[in-house]
Amino acid sequence: MPPTVHRVAVLALDDFATLDLGVPGQVFWAACDPGPLYEVVTCSPGGRPVRSQAGYSVVPDHDLSVLATADTVVVPGIHSGTPLEDGTLDEEVRAALWDVAGRARLISICTGAFVLAATGLLDGRPATTHWRNAAEFSALFPRVLLDPDVLFIDDGDVLTSAGVAAGIDLCLHVIRRDHGSEVANRTARRCVTPPFREGGQAQYIERPLPDPVGTTTAPTRAWMLENLEEPVNLAALAAHARMSVRTFTRRFREETGLSPARWLAGQRIAHARHLLETTDLPVDAIARKAGFGSAVSLRQHLHAAVGVSPLVYRQTFRTPAVLG
Repeated sequence: MPPTVHRVAVLALDDFATLDLGVPGQVFWAACDPGPLYEVVTCSPGGRPVRSQAGYSVVPDHDLSVLATADTVVVPGIHSGTPLEDGTLDEEVRAALWDVAGRARLISICTGAFVLAATGLLDGRPATTHWRNAAEFSALFPRVLLDPDVLFIDDGDVLTSAGVAAGIDLCLHVIRRDHGSEVANRTARRCVTPPFREGGQAQYIERPLPDPVGTTTAPTRAWMLENLEEPVNLAALAAHARMSVRTFTRRFREETGLSPARWLAGQRIAHARHLLETTDLPVDAIARKAGFGSAVSLRQHLHAAVGVSPLVYRQTFRTPAVLG
């Protein structure tokens, strides 16, 4: 395997959450450009079988020593165990995670945050977990800066996510951070999942089921995506949806977890990133096409989202085809 392939080690513990364990292997495996960009390995303490509540066990190929070879370590959620019960962790697992901290990137999915928190590695840092476990988490780990409302939190070398599907969002975010939006979007298409959900989006959306035709904001969201460069206001969006401003705002938040303005800003940033990566358009032109109006506005929004200017972002992620 080429030396540039990034090794992801998944730490499986007893009573693991079944989807959480499978997400990293599926999503990172699907990331290609054109060859594989990640290698995923799975380990457990002693390489022993670990059980799930779904009526089966898995036998990982590796013990904890493989963590020392990983560039990224993923901790899936668990349904029981001492991290959830009293905030403690088996010493062998704790020591192995401490050994890789600061060298490898650490990621948790769902209640995997309890495992990271039990090591002390989350003390003083922002983190999230499944909203149903937030109260217990805060009681066990008061030093962690818990935000129970978001899909995921990227704190540089430590990233945490909410439950189930939020783990997919976080893996795609990591791929986008590592290789740009084009690779992340292709990976999402291969996994048949939405390519972009903002980390700050609310975990709990009050209207998870589709509304009857004519009572959803989906057509207006589609129109917004097709007209990102057009200036719009809340009244115009509500009129397009044939709703009052109050009803439109409420339903939009219920369906997306975000206000219309925040959702639109996220989509504009995603489009600007795509244009920076895949075209040689001047920054001013990209700002207009993405709906920011000026390079100054784009620079401010992009820096707030990813911490760099448009020129630095382009230098980092511009595709070889465009460079050539």
